[in-house]
Amino acid sequence: MDNQNIRKQTLALLILVSSGVLIAGIRFSIAENQSEPAIRTEVFNLSDQVSEKKKRLEELQQKASEYQRAIDKKRKETATLETQLGILENRIAKTELDIEATKVEIEKTELEIQGIEAQIKEKEQEIARRKDQLAEFIRLIDRADRRSYLEVLLLNDSFSEFFQELKYLEDVEGGTADALRGVEEIHDALGRKKEEADAKRRSLASLNARLEEEKERIEEERAGKEALLSETRSSRESFQTLLARLRSEEQAADTDLRALESRLRSRLEESDQSFRSGDVILSWPVDPSRGITTYFHDPDYPFRYVYEHPGLDIRAKQGTAVRAPAPGYVARVRDAGMGYNYIMLIHNGGFSTVYGHLLRMIVAEDSFVDRGDIIGYSGGLPGTPGAGRLTTGPHLHFEVRLNGVPADPLQYLFQ
Repeated sequence: MDNQNIRKQTLALLILVSSGVLIAGIRFSIAENQSEPAIRTEVFNLSDQVSEKKKRLEELQQKASEYQRAIDKKRKETATLETQLGILENRIAKTELDIEATKVEIEKTELEIQGIEAQIKEKEQEIARRKDQLAEFIRLIDRADRRSYLEVLLLNDSFSEFFQELKYLEDVEGGTADALRGVEEIHDALGRKKEEADAKRRSLASLNARLEEEKERIEEERAGKEALLSETRSSRESFQTLLARLRSEEQAADTDLRALESRLRSRLEESDQSFRSGDVILSWPVDPSRGITTYFHDPDYPFRYVYEHPGLDIRAKQGTAVRAPAPGYVARVRDAGMGYNYIMLIHNGGFSTVYGHLLRMIVAEDSFVDRGDIIGYSGGLPGTPGAGRLTTGPHLHFEVRLNGVPADPLQYLFQ
């Protein structure tokens, strides 16, 4: 076979590769790439399942909203045992829906992760295919580059054929550049998909933690209902008597704390100048990451018709260590047995803090504490020491008082 025939066959091969393999399809588009049919089918199926889970989530959220409206309506009604039981029953039903919704969201996220992993596999296969194309392309270019322009000119019958071959070689080189860009685009898309999968896995872990918290919450709601039935013995009259007693106890405690703080602060300021002034920065007495169930003067507080809620109820597992949020003086340690236990600390600058529903207290009155010192352990579980009446579940009741008057703790706490 003469050199001219070899040249023409090589050129034909270059034309075939550039026009039939790379030039026609080398530019990669994520939306138009040719993926494995099985993987593409899997991705479509997973997408359909995710859509079904989203629809189910919307249905559950709509039902939960209906229960919330029922709760809001009940709260505006006259304080009766039936009303309070209705609120608790609706809260339990809503929490059950929240649990189911979280489970569906977990299933949806797991499906989304499977879909992303399928797309990752698809892109890895596409990268491998593109690399094989590039390797073949580079071999062809290397073979063509071994000839000088003079050799190409001499082997062609005319200038027209010479320029035509040069154009094909340029097309091949341009196709190679497009192929490299295509691989880079796939690689970048692959990186984004892996980041998306990692984010979904973190979201899944968070959802699982939320599910456990909601399971705990529904047990607390049920315990609160049982405590109410136990305290009132299902009697309307007993319920009204209980409310009157709660109102009286709250007023007596508030009066006692105000008078005690006024008396002790005067003594402290005489003996220690630092108690007279200075800014107070309060740290959280317990970790607030589990949530706040009731806020300061919360309009949704279930016993607002008895008295305004004077602090924060911070969710805390039974027996959580409670720490002093700032240096202070232990003014009151009240152990009421199965009643309402609490501690009051006096700080400088007119501030004091109160900690309620304590299971156990480990500080003594007329002593000093530093920031971070453990002063007791949280309670609030119905029927346990220190919880008091009608507690709704384990939590710490935390108050901030300025010159004896309850203030919003969120205005003075820092993370």
